[in-house]
Amino acid sequence: MLTLADALEALTGIRPEGATVVITEGAIDSRQVIPGALFVALPGERTDGHNFVASAFQRGASFALVQREMESELPVLDLRPFLSGELSPEQARTELKTRLTAFDGPFCLRVGDSLHALQQIARFWRDKLDVQVIGITGSVGKSTTKELVAEVLGQRYSTLKNKGNLNNEIGLPLTLLNLSPGHERAVLEMGFYVPGEITFLCEIARPHIGVITNIGTVHAERAGDQETIARGKSELVQSLPVDGVAILNADDPLVREMAKVTRARVLFYGMDSSAELWADNVEGLGLEGIRFRLHFRSEVLYLRVPMIGRHSVQTALRAAAVGLAEGLTWQEIVNGLRSASVQLRLIAVRTENGALLLDDAYNASPESMMAALNLLDEMEGRKVAVLGDMLELGQYEWRGHELVGIRASEVVKELVTLGERGRMIAAAACRAGLPAKNITELETVEQAVEFLRQRLTPQDVVLVKGSRGMRMDRIVTALEVRA
Repeated sequence: MLTLADALEALTGIRPEGATVVITEGAIDSRQVIPGALFVALPGERTDGHNFVASAFQRGASFALVQREMESELPVLDLRPFLSGELSPEQARTELKTRLTAFDGPFCLRVGDSLHALQQIARFWRDKLDVQVIGITGSVGKSTTKELVAEVLGQRYSTLKNKGNLNNEIGLPLTLLNLSPGHERAVLEMGFYVPGEITFLCEIARPHIGVITNIGTVHAERAGDQETIARGKSELVQSLPVDGVAILNADDPLVREMAKVTRARVLFYGMDSSAELWADNVEGLGLEGIRFRLHFRSEVLYLRVPMIGRHSVQTALRAAAVGLAEGLTWQEIVNGLRSASVQLRLIAVRTENGALLLDDAYNASPESMMAALNLLDEMEGRKVAVLGDMLELGQYEWRGHELVGIRASEVVKELVTLGERGRMIAAAACRAGLPAKNITELETVEQAVEFLRQRLTPQDVVLVKGSRGMRMDRIVTALEVRA
């Protein structure tokens, strides 16, 4: 396990004897601190973590990384003199050992930049351990792919994965602090907003396998056009070593081109025989999962897995590809794919009158909206879609909402939209042939809840989806039956 000695060595180059206190994990929210944690005080636009160091200590944190002057009652070990070069190596070692003896409880480690210090510790700890890292990025499907890859690898290896969406310059280092010498694999989702971000994450994590899901329009408002997004995502495969494996989506032209920029061996997956690993005969079984035929070289397998929606076959292919790259048997791979413990964001619940709600309100992009509508199309019953704004699409905003509206017109009997951009979906659906009387445009979640309460019947299957900022999960919370 990570210890204080490891953290100090990472920050100062000095490994003091006797600093054997274990750091259980890292945390940036004092409310989530567990006993033995390292609390990282980060300054922010709305709040400053330095204001919550005392609270973190009360909850059991052993140490805190800070970068500014603290309240007088909080004990602080200032590490900056050990980084300035003012002391000789022997003087620094002796002085650090002496100062450590003054503390008999939790204390702060003062550094120049607390985030940079967290990243230094994470990089040091990852490099110290004999663990293989799998990096995953893409516009849609990163988190579900991460979950299923971890499930497959877990059939043979002790495997760590990011919790939730801890996939950026803060979350990924926090995840790496949870590594232990017993871990053999780490599956790390990597987010992208600006060029160079994934390169930086790879410098910390050093992945040997990289998986690219697809290139879509999500976050285009911040990241730029699809080509810019593709270049940013390609940083993952560019960072792979010569003996690594780049697992690329052959169905996405922008991803397929990434084979030209990696030194690693390339394994293409997709939906036709041009890929090394591919699937056909895909059959959606609604909430019962999917059935498909999988091909790898001369081998053919017939699979049924408990993943929702035809689009999930791509997720299964990615996980199988990682399993193959890691030398797993087909039995191990199939067992992982069939695991019921894979966490999916889409949740199905019932309303009081028996209508089925498909809660996919975690986030939304044109690609994920289309996939969700395709799933709704597989379901039995009267199909209703409650769709909200898709945010951060930049130049793709109008076209993205139009495509969703067109697909909705082909699938649903009734469409409810929320928000200003939701009106674009409604207009496109109407132009594509959905009768105006079957389209309702609303502004607030509260209006949607009241409308659905009055309209839903036991025969209805209702998709609820929109960007996280729309808070459409509140619709499901208000309507679902409570146990």
